[in-house]
Amino acid sequence: MLPRVLEPEVMDSVDEARDYDSMDHVEVNRRFVDDFVQQWNGENPVLDVGTGTAQIPIELCRRHPTAKVVGIDLAQAMLEVGQQNIQRAGLNERIQLERLDAKALPLSDESFAAVMSNSIIHHLPEPLVALREMVRVCRRGGILFVRDLLRPADRPTLEGLVRRYAGEANDHQRAMFSASLQAALTLQEIRALVADLGFDPNSVAASSDRHWTWVATRP
Repeated sequence: MLPRVLEPEVMDSVDEARDYDSMDHVEVNRRFVDDFVQQWNGENPVLDVGTGTAQIPIELCRRHPTAKVVGIDLAQAMLEVGQQNIQRAGLNERIQLERLDAKALPLSDESFAAVMSNSIIHHLPEPLVALREMVRVCRRGGILFVRDLLRPADRPTLEGLVRRYAGEANDHQRAMFSASLQAALTLQEIRALVADLGFDPNSVAASSDRHWTWVATRP
């Protein structure tokens, strides 16, 4: 198994934000929203942890006219691009962005009907802290829906994934994707963290050749 090699927790340069936003996330985001709405009961507000450039909240609001989302991220450059995306989409009244640290949310307990997150966990040296915060701010009976990358077993597998999913990207984008894969958790590692939070470890499953997904109801 490849060792976990951490990448910077915050992608906060303008170049990183623009390169990330310009990558082809359409299918991944569509699938994320498809899977989220199968679990979500439609109640608001929804918290998006690690919203990046707000692509997932925009996709959710385009498809569900009653959705209201608060997106948080620690990277100011990402949020600035995200705000531009929201404005272009005409969704300023339904998506609110805030610069907050997922590891220490200044939000009240049980203040969100659902919490979703895509690809923040691999950025965190201690993911359990952020996962615990997600649980805390989710209402009882609300949905926790967290997805991230899976760390490949070996270098050839990692390189194959980069070729398959970022082969048409520029050098910087391919390097970012490769680094993210190596910073990701294994299925066993994320299941152990979920168990530490008191949830069934089998509520985490591999959801593609490069992702795991945790779906749970807040007790």
